[in-house]
Parts: sequence; C-alpha cells; structure tokens
Amino acid sequence: MSASLDLAATQIRQAVRAATEGLVGREQLAELIVLAAVAQEHILVVGPPGTAKSAVVRRVAQSMGGRYFEYLLGRFTEPSELFGTVDLKKLREGTVETDTSGMLPEADIVFLDEVFLGSTAILNTLLGVLNERRFRRGHTQVQCPLRVCVAAANGLPDDESLAAFGDRFLLHLFVDAVPDNQLEAMLAGGWQSEQRPVPQLLGLTPLDTLGQALKDVDLSRVRPALAQAIRRLREAGIQLSDRRIVKSQRLIAAAALLRGHREASEADLWPLLYVLPTRETQQHGREVLKDLLAQCNNSHLFSAVEEATLQPMARLHRLLETAEDYLGRSEPPASPLLEALLREIDANFNSQTIPQRLHEVRGKVAHLLSAQA
Repeated sequence: MSASLDLAATQIRQAVRAATEGLVGREQLAELIVLAAVAQEHILVVGPPGTAKSAVVRRVAQSMGGRYFEYLLGRFTEPSELFGTVDLKKLREGTVETDTSGMLPEADIVFLDEVFLGSTAILNTLLGVLNERRFRRGHTQVQCPLRVCVAAANGLPDDESLAAFGDRFLLHLFVDAVPDNQLEAMLAGGWQSEQRPVPQLLGLTPLDTLGQALKDVDLSRVRPALAQAIRRLREAGIQLSDRRIVKSQRLIAAAALLRGHREASEADLWPLLYVLPTRETQQHGREVLKDLLAQCNNSHLFSAVEEATLQPMARLHRLLETAEDYLGRSEPPASPLLEALLREIDANFNSQTIPQRLHEVRGKVAHLLSAQA
C-alpha cells in the first residue's frame, strides 16, 4: 500500500468520526456512504422518518467538503427543481438549454429523500446521472462530478418499474429507530451534535485518490470465495442479478483499499451482504454465509462490518478505538464506561482468542479502572 493511499484511508476515517460524533447508531450509514463513494456506486437507505438519515449524509458532506445537494421529492416535484430551469432567453432563440448552477448535476454528494415519489421524467433523468455521471436535457449535456448519491425511502416499492429503479442502487441499508438501551446516549449525543458544527477536515482528494486506485486492486485471490458465496446464496434461494454480482466486485475492491490493501481477500467480502436487496434476504444471507463472514474485518469501516457480520472479529477495531480513546483522555471516563468496555471485550474474546493488541489495551483499561476504585 502506497503512503498516499494509506493516508487517504486514514483521513477518510477521521472524517467519518467527525461526521458521526453524537449520532448514536449511525456510524454504519456514514461508513457505507464512504464505501459507495470510493466504489463510485450509490446507496439506498430504507427506514422510518426521523432516523437521522439526512443528518448523517449532510454531516458526511460537510466533513468531506464537497458540493452538496439535498431534496425531498413529492408527487408534484418538477424536474426543474432538481436539475435546473430552462434558459428562457435561449429558448426564445430556439435552443433548449438548462441552467444547472447549484443544482443536482453539479453536486459531488447528493441526498434524495422519498426518492420513489419522483415522477417518471425525474427518475429517467436520474438514471443517466447515476449510471453515466451525465446529465442530458435538450441541447444541454453536463458531465456530473457526482461521487455518491444517497436515496432514502420509508419502504421498498411494490411497483415493478420503481423496484427496477431501486435496483440501480448497489448498496441497500435498512435502518431502525435507536433501541431503548441507547436512548440516554442518543439524547446526550444529539444535544452535543446540535451545539457543535462539523469541521471540514479535508477536501474530496482522499476519495478521488482511492477511487482512481480502484481499477488497480487485485481481485484474483478473492474471486473463488466470492463465486462460492454466490453459489451458497443461490442454494438457499437467494438470487442476485448478474449485474449486481459483477458490480459487487467494486465494493470489495473499495473495502480492500479502505483496509489498507491493494489486493482483496476474504476479509473484504462483507459488502456482499449489503448488495442483497431486501431486509429478509440480508438476514438470511448472514446465516448462510456465517462462517465466511467471520473472517471479515476493516479498521476504517468497522461499524459497517460489525453490523453485516455480527461476528467477534468484526468488533475488534471498534473495541480498540474505544479503548484507546478512553486511555488518551486527559480525564479518564467514569467507571461504568470502563466496566462496560471490559465486559464487552470479555464477552467476545477469551484468553486464547483475544488478539495481542486488544489484550494489551484491555490490561491498561483494567489498570485504569482499578486506580479509580
């Protein structure tokens, strides 16, 4: 891994941390936005209103410093509200040109809420932007700088044409309200995030650096495991289109880059779970691929890996980051936080399975806790 790629991955991790500070349970979404951006793909987020979907996307865009476009679609939304209005002066001269200034075709990061409410004209135009990064309307043709589009909906559509449009989003994430046991953390974090603006840590250069390296990632080692995973899913009755199977390699390559490697391995297969299009197939797929997913990890996208696999090794980097954060504070955290961290470490690892680095920081946390007694 070259120093520039390693630095880019580290900078992106820092941006994700800044963007999700105070947003309990939404690190997974922020990390998948980054994964999609590096892979130059798009993500569909399905969940009830008020689950901080737009807040996460907005904060990621702020931390990355890109041009951001956000819109809530409705039944009567006009294409001009997203793509720009027709230039009336040129129209009188017989030329149909669109003024795209400040609109979706010029954005780096896009969030479209209630995307399935868009008209046929809007969705058809969007397909060109999503697939080809190109906006066409009359005499206007714009090459779009779009890195990633995040679409949101309350549920998956039953209409076949809308379902086909939704299938163009390679990553599907299903979110729920924060559970009862995290309500206190959500309240405290939400209050904190409202008082503190998101710092712009970097521009889009790190995303572009990794995106440009995507084509050079060696996938030869992981392809047999990927093919076997697809066979196992098919045997379990879970079907994926050929297009989604082939495109999943882009996500695996992006996961490898964000893990610090130019060669993908079984550790990078976890994005395949998010390629499965429904909540039910994702839950079933997690069981079908349980032993394969146990090998997955990523030090920069550990929340997304943990939620995909629900395996101990996927929790390693989160536990390490939490422990090192506690140990690095000028004022140590309260005893209950230290005790909870030690309990979680011991619940996932024993003396034979605990990695050496985690074993070392566990000892330091235990010593810190005993000093408080």
